[in-house]
Amino acid sequence: MTEQRSLDVQREEFSRRRLIATPIAGMIAWTIVGIGSLLLQPFALSMLLFAVTGSIAYLGMFISRFTGENFLDKNKPKNTFDTLFFYFVGMAVLVYAIAIPFFRIDYTSLPLTVGILTGIMWLPISWIIQHWIGWVHAIVRTVAIVLVWYLFPEHRFLAVSAVIVILYVFAIAVLESRWRGVSRGLQGGA
Repeated sequence: MTEQRSLDVQREEFSRRRLIATPIAGMIAWTIVGIGSLLLQPFALSMLLFAVTGSIAYLGMFISRFTGENFLDKNKPKNTFDTLFFYFVGMAVLVYAIAIPFFRIDYTSLPLTVGILTGIMWLPISWIIQHWIGWVHAIVRTVAIVLVWYLFPEHRFLAVSAVIVILYVFAIAVLESRWRGVSRGLQGGA
């Protein structure tokens, strides 16, 4: 018999998760883009950005096995917010429809558009876990990407990648601290 849990209970369960596998995957992907910007010609660099940012969800699934999150664990109870999270991933993929036409006009628009559009999925995560990190990450990411995109026109791929990687490091540290606090609370009987 399947146990029915309210959305509030499922939200609480989702909120107790570590939530660092996907940000680690994003950090790795954007680090690769940054390194690639130093070595590759524009077309190859653009294809690299498409490939690695399009692989973040898959890399996150792999990394989740090592962070204890294991996204693909069939033994854990189904959670509506897991499904919602995958809808966010789908949303991020669909926004490439905005990035691609601009990329065809100016390839240097790619880190700007993909960097901002894929960062918007942090907003609903913030709401689900009821924590400020998603808001801060999404807003600071957007503002900083626009700034460095204008300030470093000759190094847009590197500058945008650096901003995103730095923000991922910060977000991972905050999420890990949040998770440790939640875990301590659970162990203490809270």
